[in-house]
Amino acid sequence: MKELPKCSLVTPTYNWPEALELLLLSITKQTVLPNEVIIADDGSKEETRLLIERFQKSFPVPLIHVWHEDNGNQKPKIMNKAIAQAKYEYIVEIDGDIIMHPDFVKDHLTYAEKGVYLFGSRVNIQKSILESIFKNKTTSFHFFSKGIKKRGRTLRIPFFMNSAKLHDKRSSKLRGCNMSFWKEDFIKVNGFNEGLVGWGVDDSELIQRIHNIGILGKRLKNVGIAYHIYHKEQDKSHIHLNNAIEDEVREKKITFVEKGVNQYL
Repeated sequence: MKELPKCSLVTPTYNWPEALELLLLSITKQTVLPNEVIIADDGSKEETRLLIERFQKSFPVPLIHVWHEDNGNQKPKIMNKAIAQAKYEYIVEIDGDIIMHPDFVKDHLTYAEKGVYLFGSRVNIQKSILESIFKNKTTSFHFFSKGIKKRGRTLRIPFFMNSAKLHDKRSSKLRGCNMSFWKEDFIKVNGFNEGLVGWGVDDSELIQRIHNIGILGKRLKNVGIAYHIYHKEQDKSHIHLNNAIEDEVREKKITFVEKGVNQYL
């Protein structure tokens, strides 16, 4: 058995304590725990702070709350602040509306390798069962669970990873709600780009720069299983501006952004 890297699990959140509670409960049920959990809070109100404080009293690993004032969507900035504080060599990134399979962290650490980042998919939890999962604090799902989409993704079959290929280009299947990378690679490209506007593209633009320094991607198939809680689509009115930035990063092979994580290191 190879020695697993030590990791910081980092998740952004914003004013959705019901979803964050299920995420935190799913962390406590991991077969391999992260070494710490950092919540990158983009300006949530008191309810989120109180929830985190309640969990901190009995959480199995350090639970760190990094908060800044609400000033519109500043996810790249709060993620940079959070990852700057990460104590460990490997970063597992999820979203604040994810419920993790018990082997989620174990899978990311098992397949971690130098010169590579990992990205996984998600099973969608539908709107029809939200009331029930919040009321019952449900964190366990399977192939036959009601109210989920993409059922095939619930099946954990590590054998399939024997044929996993390395990608030298960013995959269109990349989702920031389920990915992991080495902190040193993140710092080399100066982290998330705080020059992006509003919601969207922050994860894919970061990964494009990580590709530009020669890091390869590997997709987690039938491992690293994550369940995504339904929510309304975000405002995408600015996304064309961010897409233009990402296009430039790809075409000019830009590796380093001006406003990034180095402000907080």
